Amino acid sequence: MLLYILRHGDPIYSPDTLTQKGRLQADALAKRLASAGLDKVYSSPLGRAKETAQPTCDLLGLKYEIEEWTSESLAWKDFSMVMPDGKRRWTFSRPGPVLRNDMTIEAGAKWHELDVFSQTNAREGYDRICRASDGFLEKHGYRREGAVYRITDPNDLRIAVFCHEGFSLTWLSHLLGIPPHIFWTGFGITHSGLTLLQFYNHDEGYTVPRCLCHSDLSHIYGEGLPMTYNNTLRI
Repeated sequence: MLLYILRHGDPIYSPDTLTQKGRLQADALAKRLASAGLDKVYSSPLGRAKETAQPTCDLLGLKYEIEEWTSESLAWKDFSMVMPDGKRRWTFSRPGPVLRNDMTIEAGAKWHELDVFSQTNAREGYDRICRASDGFLEKHGYRREGAVYRITDPNDLRIAVFCHEGFSLTWLSHLLGIPPHIFWTGFGITHSGLTLLQFYNHDEGYTVPRCLCHSDLSHIYGEGLPMTYNNTLRI
């Protein structure tokens, strides 16, 4: 099975929609996904994700299904905090060395006990996403057992989930077995970025997802659109 995890295009957060640039990104992404082919499409319930998914559905003749647990609004409640300047931001928006240093690396699976997460609902939020992820993947033939997945229904499905940066980074940390505070500081996902995981059907009956690409923008390059990271850095 191939799992495509897509971030929405360039957004207008209020109202929850895409900019003209974001709509062009969504169209470019649709061409990329249509060339590969998809069997199922899922989306966050938020408008910017649904609007990004729609061109792909139009090209492939599919309808997206809503997965409530992928909502960025839920992740924001769990993983944001009030910073010293009085503004609420993602906990992982702090400088990397705050979250990843010798002490925090040693915390490992007890990352949620670190002082940097004391003002958040990070442990409960992470567990919520992990549980929902496990249920979602079990429906598609891969049952989580500890650190690996038992293959209950080996398949070659190609499924896409249109969602968000904060949510995706947290979900990917679970899927790839990397503590979230380490993953958050080491990876980012830009607008319409495509991340692809493969669940290879080993004969032994178990698998682990392998990341084949992360936040890929080949569709943006192919359409001659601006190659930027979150509108801040030319790449």
